[in-house]
Amino acid sequence: MICFPNAKINLGLHITGKRSDGFHNIETIFYPVPLTDALEAVRADGSSFTQTGLKLDTEAGDNLVMKAYALMSRKYDIPPLEIYLKKAIPPEAGLGGGSADAAFALKLINDLCNLGIPDHKLEKTAATLGADCPFFIRNKPVRATGKGNIFKPAGISLKNYVIYIVKPPVAVSTKEAYSMITPQKPAFTLDKLSSLPVPEWKNVLVNDFEHSIFEKYPVIGEIKDTLYSLGAEYASMSGSGSAVFGLFKKAVVLPDFPNCFIWKGALR
Repeated sequence: MICFPNAKINLGLHITGKRSDGFHNIETIFYPVPLTDALEAVRADGSSFTQTGLKLDTEAGDNLVMKAYALMSRKYDIPPLEIYLKKAIPPEAGLGGGSADAAFALKLINDLCNLGIPDHKLEKTAATLGADCPFFIRNKPVRATGKGNIFKPAGISLKNYVIYIVKPPVAVSTKEAYSMITPQKPAFTLDKLSSLPVPEWKNVLVNDFEHSIFEKYPVIGEIKDTLYSLGAEYASMSGSGSAVFGLFKKAVVLPDFPNCFIWKGALR
């Protein structure tokens, strides 16, 4: 059985406070994007994990897919599985690739083994693997609060928009990004975003990580400026970076971005 874990982008990202559990309270909108990995699981005599595609720095046992498999095996009667992951979503990009892989692994095992676990229970399991993992269970646009795990339908559609994602050869860890942030109350709350046309988003929509990340890694900010110069109706760094996306009404020709990962797709 095979599935295709997809990336997400963040529409706005406010860091509103530090929590007692060490996490931060945030406000953001998660929007699914059809940039996908490929994940396959088959019944076998013994368990194994094979990863191809983009190179990851983690050992097989530390991959979130295998952590999801181990977690399900502790809770349910799961047979040995051969699991294959082909990575196309770049890591350390703010696109949620690892979280998507973990969540889709839970759904894949649920379907393959006929466990019948409802989505709300899968979301609780996914939450133990990562703050944004539960989003990928239902995989629909949501306004996320708390530590990124409390969801409300966002009421936003970017259907027919063309998205370009550009990731420079810069790795920004989540820990590093948060270390440069001072939490603050946002000037604009994201529950009002659905009432605004996309071209107006650039006037109100803010990713709190951008200021400090752009100062340390100017190339990321330069990519955002370039996407706007090409006619993007909205452009932003996703999550804590380093990928930048631009939303366009029609396809454009991008300039040469040396050594960058570049992807184009149509949003649904």
